[in-house]
Amino acid sequence: MTANRPTAIAPADGKLGVLCVGLGAVTSTLIAGVELARRGMGEPIGSLTQLGTIRLGARTENRVPFVRDFVPLAHLDDLVFGAWDVFPDDAYASASQAGVLDSGRHLESIGDSLRAVRPMAAAFDPVYVKRLDGPNVKAHTHKRAMLEDIRADIESFRSEHLVDRLVMIWCASTEIYIEPGPAHADVDSFEKAIDADDPQIAPSMLYAYAALQAGIPFANGAPNLTVDVPALRDYATEYGVPIAGKDFKTGQTLIKTVIAPMLKARMLGLSGWYSTNILGNRDGEVLDDPESFRTKEESKLGVLEEVLDPDRFPELYGDVYHKVRINYYPPRGDNKEGWDNVDLFGWLGYPMQLKIDFMCRDSILAAPLALDLCLFLDLAQRAGLGGIQEWLSFYFKSPQVGPGLYPEHDLFIQQTKLKNTLRWMMGEEQITHLGMDYYLEE
Repeated sequence: MTANRPTAIAPADGKLGVLCVGLGAVTSTLIAGVELARRGMGEPIGSLTQLGTIRLGARTENRVPFVRDFVPLAHLDDLVFGAWDVFPDDAYASASQAGVLDSGRHLESIGDSLRAVRPMAAAFDPVYVKRLDGPNVKAHTHKRAMLEDIRADIESFRSEHLVDRLVMIWCASTEIYIEPGPAHADVDSFEKAIDADDPQIAPSMLYAYAALQAGIPFANGAPNLTVDVPALRDYATEYGVPIAGKDFKTGQTLIKTVIAPMLKARMLGLSGWYSTNILGNRDGEVLDDPESFRTKEESKLGVLEEVLDPDRFPELYGDVYHKVRINYYPPRGDNKEGWDNVDLFGWLGYPMQLKIDFMCRDSILAAPLALDLCLFLDLAQRAGLGGIQEWLSFYFKSPQVGPGLYPEHDLFIQQTKLKNTLRWMMGEEQITHLGMDYYLEE
């Protein structure tokens, strides 16, 4: 990302198209929530862009505007949604099937708007998501043809809905685990791998590449590699297209990125952290496949080590047993439950325990993150900020960072980074929280 502060940010005029890969629980909850909010029938709770504030200047100045009033974000009324999905259900049918939102309270009144969002055929290969199959898929199976089909879909959506700008966000299922390899090293290798139908090129990468080629910002809400490979990262940087990822930070990992920094801040030791989840939505079914689970596991396991830094503090964190389990349990639906048992120790090594039971709603937590990411990536595009948007790490389990950098997982450091980036964009002073000027005489 360029280090030069934007001298001007283009206004958020006209319509913003939001292209979602996947029209399942998260996307249908997002679309329904936005429609309810713009009709004044629901509150966008959980969205920093809609409800959050930002302090400007000294505490004594009492300047605390809403984020939406401070930076020029697209208005909810200007959002136009489109999607791809392997099932042909429109957003109303998808939301009804997902069971996240109450039909009588939240779906029936906006049924016409939801039914108008019909998914385009998905670029899909069951090799990459083994527990998912549906009829609404593209006829082409070769990767080059899939890529061209996605690009055609983008331009068709742009012209049909007369949108002025676009963003794309991956809200689809977790793909099988893929490690970066020669096919991802640079754009030439990536292109050759597409033509060779190389298995290292997953469908999510084709969506990301199509977006970047069209100059469209891309966010990855799953733990797949997707845009987190050198070829696509370099392409995004060269052509000034914002990218961000990966894996929405919603439930158990959200809690970890609050509790683990607390342990480190107080220099409390950790012996073990056992995490288990039950969920029964489409995501849970997909993660029941070991290859897809490995992708998710890698995303969830990395948090503790990167927060606690065991090489620097071996006596506190050098021998931590960290186990993560995800269990598909259909009766629970979208209402995910995460249990954590934390074995810690304090003064003179005396042991203690912390137990957490987070009975959360997966898509209720993910939908506002998806909204914020779309609005902030559009802002970044209009501000001329291309490449990795590390300031959006706040929203991800496994934040994408530049080569040679370690990801910052601490939720509150991430929040400070996000808000300081907004201040920087708008020419306001950074907030360091030093505060000595309140006490030292001039």
